[in-house]
Amino acid sequence: MTKEMRVSQDRTESTERTTDIRNSRCDCAPMFGPAALVAWLHLTDRCNLRCAYCYLPHAPFDMSRETGYQVIDALFRSAQIHRYQRVKLKYSGGETLLRFPLVVDLHRYAHDAAATHGIALDGVVLSNGTLLTQAMAQTMQQLGLRLMISLDGVGAAHDQQRLYVSGRGSCDDVLQGVDTAIACGITPDISVTVTDKNAAALPDLVTWILDRDLPFSLNIARKYGQSTKHASEQERDSHQEEAQIIAGMRAAYRVIENRLPQRSLVGSLIDHAHLAGEHHYPCVAGHDYVVFDPHGNIAACPMLVTQPLASIATNDPIAVIRATTAAFKNPDVDTKEECAACEWRYWCAGGCPLAAFEASGRYDACSPNCRIYRALLPEVLRLEQLRLARFAA
Repeated sequence: MTKEMRVSQDRTESTERTTDIRNSRCDCAPMFGPAALVAWLHLTDRCNLRCAYCYLPHAPFDMSRETGYQVIDALFRSAQIHRYQRVKLKYSGGETLLRFPLVVDLHRYAHDAAATHGIALDGVVLSNGTLLTQAMAQTMQQLGLRLMISLDGVGAAHDQQRLYVSGRGSCDDVLQGVDTAIACGITPDISVTVTDKNAAALPDLVTWILDRDLPFSLNIARKYGQSTKHASEQERDSHQEEAQIIAGMRAAYRVIENRLPQRSLVGSLIDHAHLAGEHHYPCVAGHDYVVFDPHGNIAACPMLVTQPLASIATNDPIAVIRATTAAFKNPDVDTKEECAACEWRYWCAGGCPLAAFEASGRYDACSPNCRIYRALLPEVLRLEQLRLARFAA
């Protein structure tokens, strides 16, 4: 298990102190900390949308209740063996709300298991928001489940990326889902997938989010297994896409600068990078993270859900994940030669290793989004300094 993340105790220190912190090292854990075992429960491969960047095959596979119970049992076995203090469940798909009764059953079962073993439980439903009803939202609130809804823009910017099978845009239904959640006392976390196609519309989306005081995150789209272009053509397109993404993100940051929220956004504004604390890994995949597909098979990352490593029959799923390095690696940023001289290396941790592998054939290469990170991280830091100064009193 990786060591505990050290987080700066005084966020009101000077710019000079912040610069010192950027260049220091820290033996910290991935984002969620060493006390948490994170599990992605892929309840269905079915979805009512066909998003432009989705990597799933949309096969007609659903997790059964029996398999789900076995998944929970296997997960808590690992939690006990490795002495995790908390289990975090991410209910996902496909579209998770297509299996909402199963979400309810599994979370109640997990709650009982957590109580039996004296382990804290956290749960979040990942959804496109189009199917959310008042009854679902009320049940989530009763169960203590959090909700994350994907929204890539307001209007056409969202609709061009997140379409129904028929080709109709889904934005209006997503916005209704957000309103339904809020009306039922749930504050949904808005997950924004940024591409060159919607980057220019980010200021309008951020304005909409800030109007509702909702938590959010800006995530750069992954292209795992999607490119069929020649390397030189990919490179040219990459530079063009980067320029559009950087311009759109900067425009969104200007909106935020004029409407600084009380909550910190240092972990929300640029993909895997996180300025709240130094970290050696961009995520917990390969360390404290396990993915279960609808059949109960185990994978290292949601993007590798079709490449299982073992099944729920194994006694210790997380041990399998940690021992398997041939299919996936999430190396310490200190092992990435291209990152060695970068002052931001302990904040982005080199980016997604799977994206690096797709771009270069190496898990220990720096992120293909490195230029985006380097362009935007100073601006994220500046926004946090402005926010702290404004709310210091």
